[in-house]
Amino acid sequence: MSQPFVLGANYWPRRKAMYWWSNFDAGEVGEEFAVMREIGLNVVRLFLLWDDFQPEPDKVSPTALSDLETVCDIAAENGLGLDVTFFTGHMSGPNWSPRWLVGGPLPHLNWIRQVMTAGNLTDEGYRNMFHDPVALDASRLLLKTVVTRLKDHPGIWLWNLGNEPDLFAWPNSDAEGRAWTREMVGIIHDIDAKHPVTIGLHGGSLHERNGLPVSEQYAETDVAVMHSYPMYTDWARQPLDPDFVPYTCAITADMCGKPVLMEEFGGCTAPPGKESFIWEWDALGGERKQFMASEEDLAEYLRLVLPKLQQIGATGAVLWCFADYIEELWDRPPCDAQKHERFFGLVRPDGSLKPHAEVIKKFAATKPTVQPIPDWAKLGMDVQKFNQDPNTNIRAYYKNYLEALENA
Repeated sequence: MSQPFVLGANYWPRRKAMYWWSNFDAGEVGEEFAVMREIGLNVVRLFLLWDDFQPEPDKVSPTALSDLETVCDIAAENGLGLDVTFFTGHMSGPNWSPRWLVGGPLPHLNWIRQVMTAGNLTDEGYRNMFHDPVALDASRLLLKTVVTRLKDHPGIWLWNLGNEPDLFAWPNSDAEGRAWTREMVGIIHDIDAKHPVTIGLHGGSLHERNGLPVSEQYAETDVAVMHSYPMYTDWARQPLDPDFVPYTCAITADMCGKPVLMEEFGGCTAPPGKESFIWEWDALGGERKQFMASEEDLAEYLRLVLPKLQQIGATGAVLWCFADYIEELWDRPPCDAQKHERFFGLVRPDGSLKPHAEVIKKFAATKPTVQPIPDWAKLGMDVQKFNQDPNTNIRAYYKNYLEALENA
């Protein structure tokens, strides 16, 4: 039997964004999950904001745990499977540290970030989750508590060890990063042998020596995933380069020997009726520029990318993200400094569907299935050599990939 090609969305409610666990509304979740079902999605990726789920390192919030179980119930009622992401952590620009981790210098970061803790911004740094003894014990407890509670729930589809964790902290080495993932996967497997485990890596694990290379990390997980955005990447051919996202899936698969789920991709949109443009603003002590796609241009981008992902053997496509955020959230992180994060949704702030939601709906109606990875997309790279200079090699292999695609 053919494996269904997964279609999904990353989820924060349009009226609550990252503040939903502290102001939970089951009716809101039911309303928005029903919209996803109607679009034709079958997977929802959601995030356990670490401070909300573990306000103390030795205790998991019983309220948050109960609310998560309610979300699982709503997902099952709507025929949706949940990709449950732990240790969040980095999200949409800011880093959301549990309050008990705060203190000390910031871990390695490539640029200035807001740090949120206990619902507020802080000027303090936080300790490294990969090595701090308190964080390690807290991580073990969170996994054991949540997985034990929900391992038999029909709403669970996938366990996920983080969202782009290198943007929160770096392990001291590839070996230590791999050991951390091996331990966390083992904790889950000891409790739940049925559901697979992944870790939500993004282009940083293809571009940088960040302690979390895909070749090492996905040797320890059941599932490989990738997050990919041409509009954030200087070597993409254009902000809506339709071959960029499939390429990052193909190269990840080549490096880890597993088919890849495109777990996060998409684009931020201009207001309805407005053409694509570059938005410029000042934030966090510097100038920001961001490509904003017209709604029609993003729809065309999705129309091209979805079949290309299927063509190269990806196991599915999970869009970032479900909703634009209402204006009342625009003066709060992440929407204050990262203004483009206001407009990444399948639905607008009023809940109406954008054109690319209709593209996904039409693609879902074809009942797509996972295809074998074609020979032309197997790049045959030397993984060890690639990891020595990933930033140079990721660019060079894209030329090879495009040539192979043209000749396929």
